[in-house]
Amino acid sequence: MKLLSKTYLKLTGWKVDPNPPKELHDKCVMICAPHTSNWDFPITLAIMNIIGIKARYAIKKELMGFPFGPLFRSVGGMAINRKPKKEGEKRESTVQAIANLFSKEDKLCLMIAAEGTRSLRTEWKTGFYYIALQADVPICLGYLDYKTKTGGFGKVVYPTGDLQADMAVIMDFFKDKTAKKPANFSVDLRFSTPPISKTASDKN
Repeated sequence: MKLLSKTYLKLTGWKVDPNPPKELHDKCVMICAPHTSNWDFPITLAIMNIIGIKARYAIKKELMGFPFGPLFRSVGGMAINRKPKKEGEKRESTVQAIANLFSKEDKLCLMIAAEGTRSLRTEWKTGFYYIALQADVPICLGYLDYKTKTGGFGKVVYPTGDLQADMAVIMDFFKDKTAKKPANFSVDLRFSTPPISKTASDKN
């Protein structure tokens, strides 16, 4: 797979940032942006193969049965079950259920789609931040820059509980990355520096 991935990226003109953070080899939440095209996924998988990291992702337990379960597991799927263990107990939140996965693994690089869609989104989903906070793991920032055709990992953010400050650091990292479809990418305007309202951004 490593040789195949190298060949694929060479043929498509992509380069891999050669300095992945050590946190990828331990436990971390991994987010990747910009995400505006179906091509982002195979490029990201090829990069992960080259640096020797198997990214995992969470998926509902109900989807892990026959016939798709074996396929999902082969490409990193991990089942989450939010049903109460005992009758009368409260149902776990999705954030807590995913955070619990880290306590069951010695090493886990969990990939989460922070933007949540390939369409334009000016407010990202912040679940990844609270998962990292509850699991007490860092957030690794993966990127694909179509302008330079370079992919890899940059900053590592250790969540402090100050959502505004930590997300501002994350948005600052991604603000100059070029998507395959630039019109479909935006950082989260709530956490840009300074914050930009939707109304103001529409005027621009």
